[in-house]
Amino acid sequence: MGILYIVPTPVGNMEDMTLRAIRILKEADLVLAEDTRTSGVLLKHFDIQNHLMSHHKFNEHGTAAGIVERLKAGQTIALISDAGTPGISDPGFFLAREAIAAGIEVQTLPGATACIPALVSSGLPCDRFCFEGFLPQKKGRLTHLESLKDEQRTMVFYESPYRLLKTLQQFAEIYGPDRQVSVCREISKLHEESVRGTLAEVISHFTVTEPKGEIVIVLAGKGKEKKLKTK
Repeated sequence: MGILYIVPTPVGNMEDMTLRAIRILKEADLVLAEDTRTSGVLLKHFDIQNHLMSHHKFNEHGTAAGIVERLKAGQTIALISDAGTPGISDPGFFLAREAIAAGIEVQTLPGATACIPALVSSGLPCDRFCFEGFLPQKKGRLTHLESLKDEQRTMVFYESPYRLLKTLQQFAEIYGPDRQVSVCREISKLHEESVRGTLAEVISHFTVTEPKGEIVIVLAGKGKEKKLKTK
């Protein structure tokens, strides 16, 4: 039996790539990539010349069986996504589940992810939190937001810069404009910043300043009213 390695890749700064991740990618018989063009740039940067195969949310149900057979035959296979840890709002869960069901060892390397740095630097409680990822864009969106109304843990969301204001405004309508929030963007990149304050204050900021880049929203749970220092 081979091993399936889940390998995190940098969300911004190339220096966030771990030595172990580079070694595993060099040693693997096959590297599965969400987008071979994006991952090709990463692999070239670290002089990794292994064969790449496309594996993404649109084909994973069709390719998983063949990948499992390769693993059964003894191949070492590494799975990467465009950025961060596969399986966290990226392809990865389905293949990991299929490999485990087939008795194959699955190892996930520690490494880059956007949610944890955003959470820890938010100034909000991070001893207990819930990760919500991307909200539904339409169907079930408001119902889901309403279901979190009494959530006391800090909540972490991923969002597009194009939908950020809409999402913050919906948060303010449902949870109240005084709820504390931190919006972290461009994590591990040159222009990384966190904008902290009440929902009303942060909405005001992004109404004037157009949001850009990858966004993580960290929202205080119900009853966590300690004021954050605004940017």
